[in-house]
Amino acid sequence: MNMVFRWHAIASWTWDAQDDSCGICRMAFDGCCPDCKLPGDDCPLIWGACNHAFHLHCILKWVNSQTPQAHCPMCRREWQFKG
Repeated sequence: MNMVFRWHAIASWTWDAQDDSCGICRMAFDGCCPDCKLPGDDCPLIWGACNHAFHLHCILKWVNSQTPQAHCPMCRREWQFKG
């Protein structure tokens, strides 16, 4: 007796962030920052110690533009990358 089983799976992923979009560029997290052409590993989400998330490129630009100490653009706490 031959039996044929078929299984069709559909999967999706989303970032586990409090918000749906980057607080700096306002682009959706399931997309990419304005500097990137395609979403993916080149522009992951980065969390701060305050639990706010941003595109990698966006937060790096923000941190580098702040002197002398960078603060979270959302809550204004001193910016520290989540460990």
